[in-house]
Amino acid sequence: MQLADLPVLPVTSGVYIFRKGGTPIYIGKANNLRGRVMQHFKAGGKSGKFTALADELEFITTKGEVEALVLEANLIKQHRPHYNVLLKDGKHYPFLKLTNEEFPMLIVTRKVLSDGASYYGPYPDASAVRRVKHLIDTMFPLRKNSGLPMKLKPRPCLNYHMGRCLAPCIQAADPLAYAQVVDDVKALLEGRAAPVLRRLREEMKEAALRQDFEMAARLRDRVSAVEKLFGNEQHAFISEEADLDFLGVAQAGEYAMVQLFRMRGGRVVSRDKRFLTGDEASTPGEILSAFMQDYYTQATHLPPLVLLPAELEDTALWAEFLSERAGHRVSVRLPRRGDKVDLVEMAQRNAGHGLESELAVLERRGDHPGLDALREVLALADRPWRIEGYDNSNLFGTHIVSGMIVLEGGRARKSEYRRFKVRGLDHPDDYAAMRQTVYRRFTGSLSDKLPLPDLLLIDGGRGQVNAALDALKEAGVQVPVVGLAKREEIIVLPSPYGAQWWLTGGTVLGDGKELILPHTHPALRVLIHARDEVHHYAVSYNRKLRGQAMTASIFDDLPGIGQKRRDALLEHFTSLEELRAADVAHIAAVPGMGMKAAQAVKAFLQTRV
Repeated sequence: MQLADLPVLPVTSGVYIFRKGGTPIYIGKANNLRGRVMQHFKAGGKSGKFTALADELEFITTKGEVEALVLEANLIKQHRPHYNVLLKDGKHYPFLKLTNEEFPMLIVTRKVLSDGASYYGPYPDASAVRRVKHLIDTMFPLRKNSGLPMKLKPRPCLNYHMGRCLAPCIQAADPLAYAQVVDDVKALLEGRAAPVLRRLREEMKEAALRQDFEMAARLRDRVSAVEKLFGNEQHAFISEEADLDFLGVAQAGEYAMVQLFRMRGGRVVSRDKRFLTGDEASTPGEILSAFMQDYYTQATHLPPLVLLPAELEDTALWAEFLSERAGHRVSVRLPRRGDKVDLVEMAQRNAGHGLESELAVLERRGDHPGLDALREVLALADRPWRIEGYDNSNLFGTHIVSGMIVLEGGRARKSEYRRFKVRGLDHPDDYAAMRQTVYRRFTGSLSDKLPLPDLLLIDGGRGQVNAALDALKEAGVQVPVVGLAKREEIIVLPSPYGAQWWLTGGTVLGDGKELILPHTHPALRVLIHARDEVHHYAVSYNRKLRGQAMTASIFDDLPGIGQKRRDALLEHFTSLEELRAADVAHIAAVPGMGMKAAQAVKAFLQTRV
């Protein structure tokens, strides 16, 4: 789509939709539709991807920016356009709902309606909301089985007899007592546990003093339930009893994780986390905006402060929108110092760990995000499903060995790992060892047994990469090669010398430069995994050979002597000198030896004076 193809755009606020073949591929909002859309056509921006593909632009004007923000969020959820940052699963998150009745009931729902009920959430998943509801149902006597709306019954259910319901369905409940239970449940679901715990403990003591031990035990159980509900989350405190949300964000290529922590009364009481995917050129601010569109357009009971780890393009607009939803002033800001910086850093750390966990799940499913990322980063023609990694190991020039590992779909294929003893080298020479190993892999028996890899990873820098390229050239094999240098984790691309003959899909790969990616980038993650695996494999082989050399002795070279006879000789003779001094008959008398074997041992020892 070109600038000349655009419709006449107004300068008012609204939402714009880029379409291809009628399907939305990008949806955005703007305070000035004409100015914002024009920005997408500036050279050098990531917008070039969808502007070049789009064949139609549609726009909807709104009364203001807040209305545009809400409309954008709803349209993104409905159409899930490819070039917007999106939730990975795209599901509707669950809420807890206290119905709008004289005797409210607590239920789970995925729809928020304007029906006067109290909604709490959204919760991160169904298991979390079920866990909270089960604890409340167990310890707080709200009605559970009397229908919506409540229906009178001739007799109470089992919950009444177990002390888990006040039985309003048989008109046995005191409205004031029931209202107190509802207030406690509301306070807990809003994160205000401290006042509820104080009141329950006071009532428990009073019940014990008047020797109403049954009521005291019931209140004790409620206190335990509240502590259990709020005791599993990570504890964090600040110097003031503040109510706030603080967020963290982490990125890895096209994937991202946002984590939100809810602090109430100066203590973290819960958190939410979302796994997102979208354009890998998205900024942290754009990812945060995508999360906030999904979460805060649904969230209930908003705090007066939201702390962010990165600036948003429209921070003031979000503060206005949240203030309208909350019915009180909500500030959205990036902390610069003090306790609140520590909170955001905690959220950042948790977002990073959460992202690593989600990526590991993708890897176990065979959907390793690093393979597609590698294809894009290295400009490969195909997804590098099979990756072979190579590394050398030696100790001061002794026991020079190499290791080869195989990853398929990001997972180790250990049956195809191979070890090489480097031949003809009596001094350290990583380049010569790498060249020999790669050449033997692609010209010896392994060349027939194993398929060609989609990518070779060399543990090392420019010299090791060029040595591997020389070996491939000599073997007449064309395979993409990259190196990974330790410490800075620099990806070494093939030099112009090696790349002159190496063509993939008609495009010369590599320009002699080095590439540095963020440590969490999926492409770098899979390379680090392969590098660490082959390094460990090569080093363990080198250690094994050194250990064998340290325990080797002249007994290993005795002719016609196997393991059993060697063990018998070592058990009978305390030293080599004692064995050498013994006559043939003495040696032959050792269990399992015999005269012929004894003569061979004696003759051998006489030559090794």
